[in-house]
Parts: sequence; C-alpha cells; structure tokens
Amino acid sequence: MTAVDITPALDLGPARALSCRECGHQIPLAPEFACAECFGPLEVAYDFGSVTRADIEAGPKSIWRYRRLLPVPPDVESHPNTDPGFTRLVKADRLAAALGVKSLWVKDDTGNPTHSFKDRVVAVALAAARKLGFKVLACPSTGNLANAVAAAAARAGWDSVVLIPSSLERAKILTSAVYDGSLIAVDGNYDDVNRLATELAAENEDWAFVNVNVRPYYAEGSKTLGYEVAEQLGWRLPGQVVIPVASGSQLTKVDKAFRELATLGLVEDTPYRVFGAQATGCSPVSAAYKADQDVVVPVKPNTIARSLAIGAPADGPYVLDTVRRTGGAVEDVTDEEVVEGIRLLARTEGIFAETAGGVTVATAKKLIETGQLDPDADTVLLITGDGLKTLDAVENHIGPKAVVPPNTAAVRAALDS
Repeated sequence: MTAVDITPALDLGPARALSCRECGHQIPLAPEFACAECFGPLEVAYDFGSVTRADIEAGPKSIWRYRRLLPVPPDVESHPNTDPGFTRLVKADRLAAALGVKSLWVKDDTGNPTHSFKDRVVAVALAAARKLGFKVLACPSTGNLANAVAAAAARAGWDSVVLIPSSLERAKILTSAVYDGSLIAVDGNYDDVNRLATELAAENEDWAFVNVNVRPYYAEGSKTLGYEVAEQLGWRLPGQVVIPVASGSQLTKVDKAFRELATLGLVEDTPYRVFGAQATGCSPVSAAYKADQDVVVPVKPNTIARSLAIGAPADGPYVLDTVRRTGGAVEDVTDEEVVEGIRLLARTEGIFAETAGGVTVATAKKLIETGQLDPDADTVLLITGDGLKTLDAVENHIGPKAVVPPNTAAVRAALDS
C-alpha cells in the first residue's frame, strides 16, 4: 500500500482520501474513479474518529443520521436533497412460513422518494458533486437510477442528463421524464449506454456522472442499507442477508457497512453470510461463482429483471470475494421464478416489489431448498424497488377473478367458482 499524508482540500466529513481497491495507492479526494498506478477502482478512505449509537440516533430519520460515516459535508442537511433512507424493516412472518425460515425480515426500500434504493446513492453523490464543483447531475441507467438522478437534480435546482436503453420499461421512462431534465434514450443495452456515458464524462468536465466520475462517493450511499438494517435489528448484525446483484456495488457496500459498524464498536462483531441474487438471463457473477472462477465473463442480458441487466458488472469480482469470505453464495433464478417471487412477497406481506425484488425472493427460496441458506438463522432480504415500475412483468399473470354484473348474486357466484 502506498501511504499518503494529505490534508483534504474538500470537507467531505470523515472522508480523507481515495484508495485503490487493488494496490492501495491513495490520492486526494477528487472526481476520479480509476487508479493511475494500476487502473484498479478507487473507493473512499476514512478517518471516522469516535462515533456512538447516541450520535446516530440523535440524527434525522434519513441517511443523514449516518453522515459521520459518509463522504458528505457536515452541513449536508442544509442543501436541497431528496433526503432518502430510514425505510422500514418488516418482520416477514408469513413469508418466513412460506419459505420455511424461522426468522425473516424484509428491508423495504420502496418507500424512498423515487421508490428505490438508488435515492440513497444519488443523494450522497449529489452532496459530493456539489463540493467537487460540478453543475450538472448525470448518469447511465437501467431505470431506477434515472428516476433518482432526475428527481435529485430537480430538487437541487440542477440540470440533469440521463441516458437509458431505449428498451427500458415504459413506467421507468415516464417516471424519469416527468422531472423535465434531459432524458436521452439510446439504441443499445446498458453496457452500451455506460460506455457512452464514460465518453461524455471525459468531454464535459462540469457533468457529474454519478456512477462514473463520482462513483467512489456514489457507491458509499449503499452502506446506509447495512447501517439501517443493523440499527433496526437493535444494533446487531443479521445471520445472513440476500442482496440483488446488478453492478454488484450494493452487495459489497452492505458488507462494508457491517464491517465498519463492528470495527467502530457499534455492533458486536458476529459472523454473517452474504448471498447474491441474479436473474438467469443476466447472471455472469452467479456463473463465475458456480464455476469457482475469479473472473466474471461479460454476457448479453436477456431477462425481465432489467434493473439487474448489467452484463459486465464492475464489482463482480468483489462480490465473489465477499460471498466467499463470509461463507455465502451467488445464485440465479429464471424469469418465471422472478414473477412468482414478486407474487409470493405480495400475497404474504403486502409488499409489491419490482423484478429485482422478485429475484431476491425467488433466490432466497432456491437457496433454502438447496440447503445453502440456514433456515434457523436471522435472515434479511433486500427489496430495492417498487413493483409499480415493472407492471409489464406481471400484467399477463394477474387480473380480476371475474367480471360480473352489479348484483350480489353474481359476486357470490364468482367467489364460489
């Protein structure tokens, strides 16, 4: 590791430098995402100092209660932002019974401002981008991020440039366009859109592409899911957690959050296992895990779970490291299983998840059936987006039980049939 003695020119709270995840080389806080020494990915390095449960519990009911653990300025709450987070952790007893699990919780992130966990990462990215001197908020997106960036930019009074695959679900297109930013549909899949965004980021120095040139800060927002789960469980870590995998960043950052909490003495350092969930039509990380490989081979996505349809996941190798270190696994499920996962969660717990949530539930079911998940361990499933965004996935599978004339006899007949 290359040591660096730097006093940050930017006040991003406890953030002190950017550190390469491969070689450890550090640079001052800046809008950089790749190491100049080895081209490895950069992430935020911290000096947390002393942080107590009381400090956190005294904060707002949003992700800013964890601002002393994030790369954001101390006055982050004073600037317009969507203030996401502190979504409910649901004790899912009926789903637990259906799956054959003793104790199960669902982290329901559908309650965020644009109804997905992406509001968390964008809020942190916006706070850092403001300090870094950017003027435009931008992203390539499979949908949820598009919603979050467009909304956060509108709230902050910034312009936005959002790039999406032209094949994106209609609901996600509309729920991005409504904020009246610059929404650009690109003929191609997400990986094509992401390459285009990287080129545009190089050409437009005042554009903050949240998951490109400010990715190290953006990614830290996912830690707040892990912080909240531990706090809402009474300041303890779950025995096992199932997390959907797109780029893989969310899974690695939830793990990072658990380790930080233990290091700071905010939770007891108990063992936990991390499991990744993918759709079979885009499952390069699952394939690598099952083949006992370290290299994640890119694939061309073909799944209804479009929010997870990233064929070349940037954090794929780190997902493999995390699940192997914790004794977890990565599994995948078919589109048919995804739909059933959506319906199972809805009918047991009254939570309507998008396709990514269907992947999580269906994967948990498969992991239990194959003996990989411990049915006696405290288990948390991350539900990261609202089903209203992906109605097309279920529209041919559900509907009215019957269409009847307006009289009670007809209703009784329908109910008895």
